[in-house]
Amino acid sequence: MPVSVLNVAPWHHGWVPRRALLPLALAALLIPPACSAPDVGSAPPRAGAVAVSPSPSAPEAAPASTEAELLLAEVTSGETSHAALPRERLVPMWEEPGLGESDFRFDSKNPRGGLTPMLIVDAELDDGEELWLEVLLPIRPNGASAWVRATDVQVRARRDRIEVDLSKRILKHYRDGELVSRFSVGVGQTQYPTATGTFYVWVKVPYADPSGPYGIYALGLSGFSPVISDWPSHGRMAVHGTPYASNRGQAVSHGCVRVYNPEMETLTRVPLGTPVIISH
Repeated sequence: MPVSVLNVAPWHHGWVPRRALLPLALAALLIPPACSAPDVGSAPPRAGAVAVSPSPSAPEAAPASTEAELLLAEVTSGETSHAALPRERLVPMWEEPGLGESDFRFDSKNPRGGLTPMLIVDAELDDGEELWLEVLLPIRPNGASAWVRATDVQVRARRDRIEVDLSKRILKHYRDGELVSRFSVGVGQTQYPTATGTFYVWVKVPYADPSGPYGIYALGLSGFSPVISDWPSHGRMAVHGTPYASNRGQAVSHGCVRVYNPEMETLTRVPLGTPVIISH
């Protein structure tokens, strides 16, 4: 079936970075702020603090890490993935980390009405000790990203990870680095290939009829088909269920990853923002 699995609400409108689309497209996607949530500030060092020399017999104390430095170390440790949950629906974003007025505001609301955590792919601390996070955007082109201030989001660790090997037609689900499950899955046909790259779970859609084309559940991804753009949801990919056991290990879809319903059940609990790595 096509990747129109997310045709459950009007198309999600977000901003596409200027380096990806014509400037004319940008102006149409700038929208006024909406609901908000409390902000949490960092704790920079006090200005003008006087240094005290240590006693000759005592070792010199290391400077205390700021909240931003601790968060930077956590996000860049490589031990687990992290996602940025917006504090408000319209998130100020920059094409490059820096101060001043934001380049645009991104609408982070998904078709189910929630705010999706965006996968963090890089982090940087500026001279003023402001922490900046580079996040993947759930828009075309695949891999589009932007920078947000850490104070505009809540950073959440993601214990789960999904990996799909297209050549072997195998899906693996990890939690805390340990393999939880391994399934044979259906993938895109030659003329409708499944896109490769790093994506994340953007929306979760349950279905009442398990015999339907998307089975019991769909995990809508942040990425899109490389060849389909004119279908509902503009060709967004998904990892979704199927009632047909015969789909396992076959190239049968229009770009989605099909998981047999009894096995898809175990993936329904992965949270939004969970990384999904698809490779050949």
